[in-house]
Amino acid sequence: MNPRIAPGAGAFALMVLLCAIWGFQQVAMKFAAAEIAPILQAAIRSAGGALLVFAWARWRGIELGGSDGSLRPGVAAGVLFGLEFVFIFVGVELTTVSRMVVFLYTAPCFTVLGLHFFVPGERMGRRQWAGVMLAFGGLVLAFADKASGGHPLGDFFGILAALFWAATTVLIRATSLARVTATKVLLYQLVVSAAIMFPLSWLAGERGIAVLSAPTFLAMAYQIAIVAFASYLAWFWLLTRYLAGRLLVFSFLTPLFGVWFGMLLMGDRPSPGFFFAAALVVGGIVLVNVPVRK
Repeated sequence: MNPRIAPGAGAFALMVLLCAIWGFQQVAMKFAAAEIAPILQAAIRSAGGALLVFAWARWRGIELGGSDGSLRPGVAAGVLFGLEFVFIFVGVELTTVSRMVVFLYTAPCFTVLGLHFFVPGERMGRRQWAGVMLAFGGLVLAFADKASGGHPLGDFFGILAALFWAATTVLIRATSLARVTATKVLLYQLVVSAAIMFPLSWLAGERGIAVLSAPTFLAMAYQIAIVAFASYLAWFWLLTRYLAGRLLVFSFLTPLFGVWFGMLLMGDRPSPGFFFAAALVVGGIVLVNVPVRK
């Protein structure tokens, strides 16, 4: 196995592009929600992404079977992944894009807390504790802010989505999923989440697809082909070549892009207080992800 190296300018540029793609994701969700019910939209996204990932794995000859002990944790990861996106899709209908992306991207701070308690060798240092407290302070201020629109339930769903995202990451790191290919782990998440979200949409009595206009079709194609397929595979490819800590520090860009896209395309008008809260969250993300010098 080749040792991971420090990322260069090309890797940094790709990370910035990925953060922009992920920041725009909530805009595409909210746009398509006018014609496709939220849980059904999430289910279609996962199913379409799973088909593309499976086709890519077959083309590349990536082994997806075998008795590697990953089935049970893989199914559990898929359930957590599905719950994460149920709360994202439902929540973004209730609150603004800007608020959702800030609440969602507290996930790295919940993740380091989970790793600290459940994964040996992942103990947090003083700087990471400071980052977690800074981000959680921003979370409280953002939730308390009422001048930026949104809805408390939608904001709360964003926090729940962040918790499920963090739980998924901790589960992957703490089980046999850490020893299987990233493609197989992604496929577990997409297939299982689609399998639970289609019936969940029916049980919730969702309206289904009202109409499928060209703009909504493009929004769904973006979520499936660009986000759930291409961006995730590009991210996993970066992790196989470069030091993860140097890449993760760029995750602070995603909420910045999300807030900017929300203001530019969805008419969001965050208050000065919300900007301050978002800055605290972004600062916390940077602190928990900056690599420790050895």
